[in-house]
Amino acid sequence: MSAMTKALRTPEARFSALPDWPYAPNYVEDLPGYEGLRLHYVDEGPRDAPVFLCLHGEPSWAYLYRRMIPVFLRANARVIAPDFFGFGRSDKPIDDAAYTAPFHRDAILALIARLDLQRITLVVQDWGGLIGLTLPLDAPGRYERLIVMNTAFGTGAPPSPGFIAWRDYAAKTPDMPVGALIARGTPHLTPAEIAAYDAPFPDGSYKAGVRRFPQLVPTTPDDPFAILSRRARDFWRDEWTGQSFMAIGMADPVLGPGVMNALRADIRNCPAPMEIEGAGHFVQEWGAPIAEAALASFAGKT
Repeated sequence: MSAMTKALRTPEARFSALPDWPYAPNYVEDLPGYEGLRLHYVDEGPRDAPVFLCLHGEPSWAYLYRRMIPVFLRANARVIAPDFFGFGRSDKPIDDAAYTAPFHRDAILALIARLDLQRITLVVQDWGGLIGLTLPLDAPGRYERLIVMNTAFGTGAPPSPGFIAWRDYAAKTPDMPVGALIARGTPHLTPAEIAAYDAPFPDGSYKAGVRRFPQLVPTTPDDPFAILSRRARDFWRDEWTGQSFMAIGMADPVLGPGVMNALRADIRNCPAPMEIEGAGHFVQEWGAPIAEAALASFAGKT
């Protein structure tokens, strides 16, 4: 990624009144290959503590984890929650073609290396999972545990009708109503919380990354990211020796119980999932009890 890449930067004032979000922003703008692009991440808790690496998906940002972060912090953990480029407080290249699966994945790998994160609990959902589940291939020794919610491996399998409908909607809606989309399956959100999801995007010109994520899901087995994802599936199925915890938003129409139970079969020694009845795709909005249950499971209390 050239340092000359044209990108937009959301004005800080748009993030001035976020409910339940007391976390100071952290930025890095010289990641190898991304010079001149500024990446935002939350970094809370003791620097020498085990790390909870929380990866958001489409079309959200780190704010999605606000109900889980306090639980992890009370457990004396360190929480790192980055915003993918194109989302949240991170810079937003204006060219849709700038966004590829390797572009996103390599940025997170560069951040992990820059911060030298160890003893990682990988916390993933949606694209946070499609990308996040491939990360241990590069440095498996960094990872100890997994919390996985409403996601899948991007193996290039034929897409479901539900996903095709979502991808087609995204392609036809260049200025997607982000807050309203998230609220649709999350009825308990307040107007201020919905506004927080809209905050990164003053207008449609900031939404190139939002537009692109649905188009990046591999739908043929020869897609390079599909090949990588199948390698990742083999790792989790055959080589993973850490602890795992799965939570399922049971009302998710695309990545719901059928997809998640198939995913569970590909994660070695993954226990029976926590099922959240009535929870939609953005299951982190029911996140406090999920985080508490995961920590109890890891501690052998369930």
